[in-house]
Amino acid sequence: MLTKTYSGAGRTCRVTFEYPNPDGAAAATLCGEFNNWDPSAYPMERRADGTFVLTIPLDVGRTYRFKYLIDAQRWENDWAADGYENNEYGNEDSLVVV
Repeated sequence: MLTKTYSGAGRTCRVTFEYPNPDGAAAATLCGEFNNWDPSAYPMERRADGTFVLTIPLDVGRTYRFKYLIDAQRWENDWAADGYENNEYGNEDSLVVV
């Protein structure tokens, strides 16, 4: 799930990414074009209810591909993303439009 809060000047947007964690994973990281798909750049916080959450600033006027890396093993899309695009691996990436 994505929640967006735009800055007063409109140049940046704070985007909150939330992964519902239906399988009870121990860890999740946010990977995408905004961090060169680095699996160590954006570890997500696990809430008491088991969901994972992270808020990051993104530049307005862009579309970014992203996925969640679950337990350092499995890639998951955000099924409430702004859209989806095929990638070079024959799968889809989630999109966030800001």
